[in-house]
Amino acid sequence: MSWGTELWALEDYEYWLCGTTLDTWSVPGQFIQDQFDNLEKHTQWGIDVLEKYIKFVKERTEIEISYAKQLRNLSKKYQPKKNSKEEEEYKYTSCKAFLATLNEMNDYAGQHEVVSENMTSQITAELTRFVQELKQERKSHFHDGRKAQQNIETFWKQLEASKRRFERDCKEADRAQQYFEKMDADINVTKADVEKARQQAQTRHQMAEDSKGEYSSILQKFNHEQREHYHTHIPNIFQKIQEMEERRIVRIGECMKTYAEVDRQVIPIIGKCLDGITKAAESIDQKNDSQLVIEAFKSGFEPPGDIDFEDFTQPMKRTVSESSLSNSRWDGKSEPKPGSKSKGKLWPFIKKNKGGGPEDFSNLPPEQRRKKLQQKVDELNKDIQKEMDQRDALTKMKDVYIKNPQMGDAASVDHKLAELGQNMEKLRLEAQKFEGWLAEVEGRLPVRTEQTRRQSGMYDTQNTSAVSNCAQDRESSPDGSYTEEQSQESEMKVPVTEFDDEFDDEEPLPTIGTCKALYTFEGQNEGTISVTEGEMLYVIEEDKGDGWTRIRRNEDEEGYVPTSYVEVYLDKNAKGAMTYI
Repeated sequence: MSWGTELWALEDYEYWLCGTTLDTWSVPGQFIQDQFDNLEKHTQWGIDVLEKYIKFVKERTEIEISYAKQLRNLSKKYQPKKNSKEEEEYKYTSCKAFLATLNEMNDYAGQHEVVSENMTSQITAELTRFVQELKQERKSHFHDGRKAQQNIETFWKQLEASKRRFERDCKEADRAQQYFEKMDADINVTKADVEKARQQAQTRHQMAEDSKGEYSSILQKFNHEQREHYHTHIPNIFQKIQEMEERRIVRIGECMKTYAEVDRQVIPIIGKCLDGITKAAESIDQKNDSQLVIEAFKSGFEPPGDIDFEDFTQPMKRTVSESSLSNSRWDGKSEPKPGSKSKGKLWPFIKKNKGGGPEDFSNLPPEQRRKKLQQKVDELNKDIQKEMDQRDALTKMKDVYIKNPQMGDAASVDHKLAELGQNMEKLRLEAQKFEGWLAEVEGRLPVRTEQTRRQSGMYDTQNTSAVSNCAQDRESSPDGSYTEEQSQESEMKVPVTEFDDEFDDEEPLPTIGTCKALYTFEGQNEGTISVTEGEMLYVIEEDKGDGWTRIRRNEDEEGYVPTSYVEVYLDKNAKGAMTYI
């Protein structure tokens, strides 16, 4: 099957060509032109189909991108916010499963983005390039067809001109012959006129013979070109157009297969996403969630016992109700005054403290308070460790700068090291404060160390503030009964500090060296001493590894400063050479 031979009945054309004349020659030419027009319209329609398919795939990719974006936004919208109450809720298995579903939906959205990217690169881009090539090839083929048609028309015009010239010369020769015969039959015409007429007739006959030969030659050439045109040139052009059109058809079929394959490639991954959601749903454990509720809201209180009967028949003799709850409150402590209005509310009906609550969480039940204090201690320890890691890194950097001065100035990190030392000291004080409260809740006493003695001044001040705040929150209710805060206040003990007594009673420590203040330090906490940059002071106690050095300005002023704030010169004889700035 070929367009070059099947677009017209070749046998009919051969039969027609045997009897054709120049008057009827334009019929097959017009037929060929009509076929060119038909093929031109058909191939343009094929290109339009390709461009329509490209537009369809483009719109599909835009839908996929938009859908993926909406899925990602949806997943992000329901993600728990960091450092919020929502984040705490995700310890329950049902919430964990929901979080896993959100993450899987995020991956699911990613597969739609993959579909869009693959369709764009494998279909849209490839087809767009193919359409451009197809347009160029189509233009070339139809240009060749028009050129071949113009060529055969040129030969036909030459043939028609030679044929008319031959016809005209034949008529002229026939008229010259008739004139010669007439002159030859007339007796009144001179012999010279007859001879002239004869020569004229012979000339015309010669011109007719020449025109005949030219016409015959051009006719043969035209017939040869015509056969080539209809049997070779035009069929070849039609065949090339057919091949081009078939390539277009094959390509659009391949793109449709690719379209399906791109979707098929992501199906396994989408299936894994859905399997992940199913697995997350199956991991939900209602018993575990119930246990988490117990751990979250466990109070640590004992259920109240029976209320004793109070006999009012005996004058001036009232029996104080001794429930198990009141026993637990006053066990080992001073008894309430006989005239007190306190009755002790039952723990299920404790009035909750409004507002942010005291710093030591004394407004919470014992078990919840212990958890909050432990959580706070853990957070502070993590912050301390983070500061220590930064200090170690800067110390190593400083050592590198000292060994290789061309890499940087070692003094440039001293300020940062001093700042880290201050931050670590503040965090240590804060951690020890909460550890003290935690020890009270757990029923144990804190172990006193040299460091805690140094910080006891600040510790007492902060505890005094916390106790006063707690006292304000623990006012008795309008009905005269005590709230739970009253019970916890009775259990609250402020640690007794021994800093002042020890500092006053101990013998003055000997000087072990001198030091120079590298930076100004404001000793705002009790037990510390303020120094100014460049000041020279005595060293009476070396850093024990806690980041503090004990120094003395004169006989009456001594205290601790951060070790990173001073440059120490250990020398037993330094005291005699000491000067004050």
